[in-house]
Amino acid sequence: MGTTTPPRTLAEALRARGDESLAGLLRARPDLLNPVPNDITQLATRAGTRASVVRALEHLDRFALQTAEALAVAPDPAPYGTLLSLLTGDGLDDGEQRDDAGAAVTAALPGALATLREQALVWGEDDRLRLVRTARELLAPSPQHPSPTGLGPTVAEATAGMSPGRLQEILAATGLPATHDPVSAVAALSSLFTDRTRMAELLDTAPVEALSVLDRLVWGPPYGEVTPNPTPPVKWLRDRGLLLPVSTRTVVLPREAALHLRAGRAHRVPEPVPPAVAAAAERDPQAVDRAAAGQAFTALATVEELLKLWNGGGPAILRAGGLSVRELKRTANALDVTEPIAAFWIELAYGAGLLASDGETDERYAPTPASDEWLDLPAEDRWTHLATAWLAATRTPGLVGGQDAKGRALSALGPELDRSAAPDVRRRVLALFAELPPGTAPDAETLLRRLRWERPLRGGPAAAATGQGPAPTEGTDLRSRLALWTLNEAELLGITGRGALSAQARALLAEGEKAAAARLAPLLPDPLDHVLLQADLTAVAPGPLERPLADMLSVLADVESKGGATVYRFTPGSVRRALDAGQAATDLHAFLAAHSRTPVPQPLSYLIDDVARRHGHLRIGAAAAYVRCDDEAVLNEILADRRSTGLRLRRLAPTVLASRSDPGSLLEALRDMGYAPAAESADGDVLITRAGARRTPPRTPPVPVPEGPPVPDDTLLGAAVRAIRAGDTAATAVRKEPADTPSSNAPSGTLPRTTPAETLATVQAAAMTGSTVWIGYVNADGAASQRVIAPVRVEGGFVTAYDHTADEVRTYPLHRITGVAELAEDGKG
Repeated sequence: MGTTTPPRTLAEALRARGDESLAGLLRARPDLLNPVPNDITQLATRAGTRASVVRALEHLDRFALQTAEALAVAPDPAPYGTLLSLLTGDGLDDGEQRDDAGAAVTAALPGALATLREQALVWGEDDRLRLVRTARELLAPSPQHPSPTGLGPTVAEATAGMSPGRLQEILAATGLPATHDPVSAVAALSSLFTDRTRMAELLDTAPVEALSVLDRLVWGPPYGEVTPNPTPPVKWLRDRGLLLPVSTRTVVLPREAALHLRAGRAHRVPEPVPPAVAAAAERDPQAVDRAAAGQAFTALATVEELLKLWNGGGPAILRAGGLSVRELKRTANALDVTEPIAAFWIELAYGAGLLASDGETDERYAPTPASDEWLDLPAEDRWTHLATAWLAATRTPGLVGGQDAKGRALSALGPELDRSAAPDVRRRVLALFAELPPGTAPDAETLLRRLRWERPLRGGPAAAATGQGPAPTEGTDLRSRLALWTLNEAELLGITGRGALSAQARALLAEGEKAAAARLAPLLPDPLDHVLLQADLTAVAPGPLERPLADMLSVLADVESKGGATVYRFTPGSVRRALDAGQAATDLHAFLAAHSRTPVPQPLSYLIDDVARRHGHLRIGAAAAYVRCDDEAVLNEILADRRSTGLRLRRLAPTVLASRSDPGSLLEALRDMGYAPAAESADGDVLITRAGARRTPPRTPPVPVPEGPPVPDDTLLGAAVRAIRAGDTAATAVRKEPADTPSSNAPSGTLPRTTPAETLATVQAAAMTGSTVWIGYVNADGAASQRVIAPVRVEGGFVTAYDHTADEVRTYPLHRITGVAELAEDGKG
């Protein structure tokens, strides 16, 4: 450090840091920048607030956290040797089988301590290490929040309030001489428990059952319940202070005794080294890339099918927001997937900006205009768009079907699905994939164990350490669930193939979208411009089809099966659908002849001609509704059909029937009866219905919910450090006390008020001598501040000066300066 005097406070420790170190602190804890602190003292105060310390602890890895936990149970301040001993033990075997981790701990401790220092959680030289007070309160043992170390209170803390007579009884039972006051009695008992030799001799006299009681408490929790008449082993321990009373029915094992039984270790198993991610399988990298590309192609097809499904207006939006369970099931059936997977595809399309609310009174989901632009992109670019949106999304489809904190069901596209940790977990999981050799599929359990080591407090166990809630069981915390969902979703999306990271995903993470698209393009099948027509009224698409061909075929035929090849079936209903869309029979014949590698089968030609001949023979209009037909026999047939009873038809003229049903219901009913009616306008023209006309207004994709403040860039960090340094210069500057003015009686560190004449004279003198002065200033909004300035020019009622606080040249009106004082010689700079 830059001074030989050890820092007495965190502010002094921060003040002694260099600019690079301060920038590192602000980068690691960006919440300290909002707003930028006025000076170092304010920065230190903000760094010690509970919310900021909890956030910093949540971002520590397990060994850095264990180091902080060890400091929380160590004396304050603690020398480096004491901290090392708490993590490695005192070198005396306690009888357990344990790994020789001392060398690893010794090697890793300087790095962990540097991390804690960088984040202003620990300060002081190595001989006087101090954990910030808030972190000590969060991590130190208490009955309400037991320490993660499993240790209890010290002898001094546990005996606070104990009667002096009881303390003397404990000393007598342990063979210690009596003392004259409780303080020396507590000191004598603590000295006994920390003396390895004398403590071993005391335990040698303990009954075997008493040692069994200690074994159950030694690694925590250190609290136990006792009856009013305890058993002899418990009484033996209580009489000698090895169990101290907390209440009438609760006793605790004091910290010094527990550390003796643990051979001086604060943690049962220190974890200085991150657990390695094991390989579950080794696969051919090319096979992995092909499998991932195949799944990427399936992902694109599924999203396209979802957009077509909701093309004419999707399901209605619930009053509370989101998709109903019934609509989710309907969509899952249409996509031929399970409901959780359907929820994933829906959320993916929504997060990519392809689906949104239409904003109408009867609000529904529908494709956005951006979906049409997305469909026009090459397949590889469409995939990178989806993959990038998935990586950044905070919406979590895995939560769909669960319940929120109030017991309400979480629905797809609902407002409660954002989890700010999701993007970080996804990227970290994929980064661990990328660290393995190409083609290597990681073992899921070791991957989760690595994530828990890196962020042991995120999503759950923070409860035990910080009092934010109960710690969940292993594998059920949010971060672990997000990791498991990431594994499944990455496989569905084609990020991974056969459990290993694909080359295109590696390129996406390391180089960006263009590189990923270039890697993926050769692995995707080229779209085809033809199908194979068959005599059984089906068409086989042996691969992906060009978009115009696929769109027309989806209107003219129904999809019968999917897979490596898609099978379409032509039916009277599908042909009628094409005719309703404005196509003529000749258009359909020409389309099939142009896009089939096989001759158009005769049954298909007959089907098209037959449906076209009957199409529009009946006309439906609004009366409520009417049926018009030039062939009276057809109308007679309809009236005689028993299925038309519900339509309540009556004849208005030989060629016209009227109905009380609306035109749409009448149209569908006659089609169900086997007829091919056409809707007509008020002018008698056939109405053409075109699919895919419903789009939302232009929408932006949902904005991810950030996890805390964003990490500042280097420019902002540099400006913030300069501002803090300058503010600190102003706050700590030593002013020259004038001996001949009453203002000399002002309290130290406060700026006296000066008259306008005194202000003008002082700044003019500073401008001539090039010295620096301390001013009080009130801006146009009435906000008061103190600044250190070096006046350059004074004229016209203004002073132009270099402002050390703002690190720039500024001009100040003299009438807004409330006071001015010269700086002492040792206060300059």
